[in-house]
Amino acid sequence: MSTLDLTAGAMRRDETVEIVLLLAFAGGYIDAYTWIIHGVMANAQTANLILLWVYATAGSWEKALQFVPPILAFAVGIVIAAWLRRIVGERAGAISTLLEILLLIAIGILHNRLPDLAGTLGISFVAAMQAAIFTRVEGVGCSTVMITGNMRQAIENAFAAVSGSAPLGTLRRSGIFFTLCAVFGLGAAVGAFATKSIPDLALGIPVVALLVVLLRCEVPRHQELQ
Repeated sequence: MSTLDLTAGAMRRDETVEIVLLLAFAGGYIDAYTWIIHGVMANAQTANLILLWVYATAGSWEKALQFVPPILAFAVGIVIAAWLRRIVGERAGAISTLLEILLLIAIGILHNRLPDLAGTLGISFVAAMQAAIFTRVEGVGCSTVMITGNMRQAIENAFAAVSGSAPLGTLRRSGIFFTLCAVFGLGAAVGAFATKSIPDLALGIPVVALLVVLLRCEVPRHQELQ
């Protein structure tokens, strides 16, 4: 049986398609925001590392060094996320989402006073926590902050389904991963438009998406307790 054929009762709340798509939208949005405002990527540390060395080898150290803070902040975010998973278990998703919301609100407030610090450190930290906490959709590994692995999964599963040798659920899995890629792109498009149109309020949109994620993670818990 495919791992995507999990029953609703057995599935972790933070692995549902709805939640992962909301996070993918926020991930694409935040990357577009940081690129337009700060010229760095919040999520794509591969791009930051490449650009760091491209500028460094050209002797443009001032440009190269601007990519160091987001890489370091991303590393710190990964460590904090691992610590959260260790001490709170399944509640790590809800707690990390709440921290993301609070940090994005703080970044939006501080943006005009400390644009570089807020943008390169705070948002990369937020992105790292999301990347480390939300790593699966319906039991299958995925990413909500970049699409390379998701695209590979979508194409591989589509090929397997077309070839006729795939287990039940493979075509659905391919559709989920193609949708993840599309929603991430939609988030980037909306993020680019909002950042240019309403830069001071732009971070409010991913905050709304994350609030929905938080509610979806927490409401079933309250129902279970009742």
